[in-house]
Amino acid sequence: MYKYNDFDAAFLAERNAQFRAQVERRIDGSLTEDEFKPLRLMNGLYLQLHAYMLRVAIPYGTLSSAQMRQLALLAEKWDKGYGHFTTRQNIQYNWPTLKDVPDMLDALAEVGLHAIQTSGNTVRNVTSDHFAAAAKGELEDPRPYAELIRQWSTDHPEFQFLGRKFKIAVTGAEEDRAVTRAHDIGLRMVSREGETGFEVIVGGGLGRTPMIGKVLREFLPKADLLPYLEAVLSVYNLLGRRDNKYKARIKITVQENGIDKIRDLVEERFIERRAQFNGADQELLEEIKAHFTPPALRSGDTAAYDAAYDSDPVFRAWADTNLSAHRNEDHAIVTISVKAHGATPGDATAEQMRVMADLAQEFGYDELRISHQQNVILPHVLKSDLPAIHARLKEVGLATANIGLISDIIACPGMDYCALATARSIPVAQDIATRFEELKLEHDVGHLQIKISGCINACGHHHVGHIGILGLDRAGVENYQITLGGDATETAAIGTRTGPGFAYDEIVPAVERLIGAYLELRTDEGETFIETYRRVGMEPFKAVLYPEARKKVA
Repeated sequence: MYKYNDFDAAFLAERNAQFRAQVERRIDGSLTEDEFKPLRLMNGLYLQLHAYMLRVAIPYGTLSSAQMRQLALLAEKWDKGYGHFTTRQNIQYNWPTLKDVPDMLDALAEVGLHAIQTSGNTVRNVTSDHFAAAAKGELEDPRPYAELIRQWSTDHPEFQFLGRKFKIAVTGAEEDRAVTRAHDIGLRMVSREGETGFEVIVGGGLGRTPMIGKVLREFLPKADLLPYLEAVLSVYNLLGRRDNKYKARIKITVQENGIDKIRDLVEERFIERRAQFNGADQELLEEIKAHFTPPALRSGDTAAYDAAYDSDPVFRAWADTNLSAHRNEDHAIVTISVKAHGATPGDATAEQMRVMADLAQEFGYDELRISHQQNVILPHVLKSDLPAIHARLKEVGLATANIGLISDIIACPGMDYCALATARSIPVAQDIATRFEELKLEHDVGHLQIKISGCINACGHHHVGHIGILGLDRAGVENYQITLGGDATETAAIGTRTGPGFAYDEIVPAVERLIGAYLELRTDEGETFIETYRRVGMEPFKAVLYPEARKKVA
């Protein structure tokens, strides 16, 4: 993984010192909150319902054990003992005191972390496939390119004050685990005549106007990546709307102008920008790639794993749901669920973070990943070590066997924390998970993605959930709309609204009726919820959601 050089360290020290002075001026009253707002946003600091919130970047979701331990330190020393992993592979601290934030940033800098551009109308934290360099079927590790984009976009003078925030995702695999089609720019590595390059997707996004991105270029040579991205952002920066923040995202620019016009403008600008790079970006890329040499994997047999799998049903359930195939046959990818039944999705205590750091150092080649599903991954684990890892995870409540199941819910902080939220998200997620744990149904149901947002901004990605739930305010009362058929993968789709929303105390029974209908409709246990929905359509599910409406029609 990337290690800071002297320039990086000096740059970060200067930025942190600058922000420390700005915080001091805010505290002594030299700066008003309105004057301070753009300064704090440039450093990842929000003002939420109850306190400030610091959002820390975890570039492309990759962490070392030392970095995870430092995140635990921040949670313990300056927050309430926990952090919240987000759908952008970040971590948020919800309770820092303003005077402590500069110390938190300095502590992050000690291990090569920061909060720059985790907020504001700029290029946000670049995300990537959380299984990168570990899973089978990958053309190339996308993270060096994500790091290249991070360095290029950080404090880029032309793109610090865009019309709206701008999000980029990169994947190197055919299986899209980075939700590239729901980003302002999605980059998918593809091969053409033996050469690896990028399919460039533009104009995706969720929020109040959800859209699936369109292909801007079918094949972009890797050497042209930065000048092409610069061309896209430059065109958007000039053409995008600034009269209405709800119409300022690039997806609206693409919609209003058409993909063909955008493509023509970008290609024209690309010719200009490419001539200005002179290969400097390629020299930098080669330096970056040297930081991403794959670990020297140990070898071993699977006897201990096989014995535990055959004799321990709890371990077997965890292995069946939380392990993924590694490119090396005697290794596995471990997804650690940060979603015990009834817990807040994405929240991890300082103790849990330290245990995950210890496991990464002892068994995982000193590497962890954060997924956009708000879980933590050990990407390289020898199978013989899995029983020991599972035992340690059980001790701290991290061994829940639910990855990809009903209780593995994505949820934004909602009205419990967020000043923009119009409804609660966390209690709904907790209630759904608890209910299906009581019913002992989620393993029978199988793969099902529920995503919950507490407002129209869709930070919980509800539009691309198999079952999406959007919390809104209706005359001062929480109302929850349901969408069905969303998909966050390579077959990305925006879910369709079922009809009228449900009150807070009605939403869990509504989900339960949906699941009951699915279990009756599926052809066999191998047909997933999304497959059944695509086969039978919306009507059978609407019938169980709104039985009274059906009676009136009859």
